[in-house]
Amino acid sequence: MRQVEVTIEINTSADQVIKAFTELEHLAGWWQVQNCFIETKPGGLYTLVWNVTEAGFGYISTGLVARYDPQSTLHLHKMLYLNPERQPLGPMSLQIEATALSDNKSSVYLCQSGYQNGGDWDWYYETVREVWPKMAQVLKNYLEKNQEKKYEE
Repeated sequence: MRQVEVTIEINTSADQVIKAFTELEHLAGWWQVQNCFIETKPGGLYTLVWNVTEAGFGYISTGLVARYDPQSTLHLHKMLYLNPERQPLGPMSLQIEATALSDNKSSVYLCQSGYQNGGDWDWYYETVREVWPKMAQVLKNYLEKNQEKKYEE
């Protein structure tokens, strides 16, 4: 099956990377998530919501936590992507691994897998393949800016 992988170095601690994927304040700050429900434990729900209006939700990514270590790891499985303009897509997996290179520098590995072929799957795969590298850079900029603020305080 196809997968999308991105590796990037970020000037922040590994635990801050994981917080960026598990706390609404950070998810909103870099990924524009508007709401979420996240249980940071194996088997816990992980649901992100975007484009919330009076009419409803724009799109949702949801799955289960397969592995969680607040210092380094968030693995999601049985993920679904829901978009009112597309068929529901899933199940997929997402791995987030943050490896400390020093006190304030981490290597971040993202891997989303489970893409099938045809129709909306091809659209979604191409979209994610294009967007994940850009969002990794947005994440880097966001975390490094927050790191600078931390030192200024």
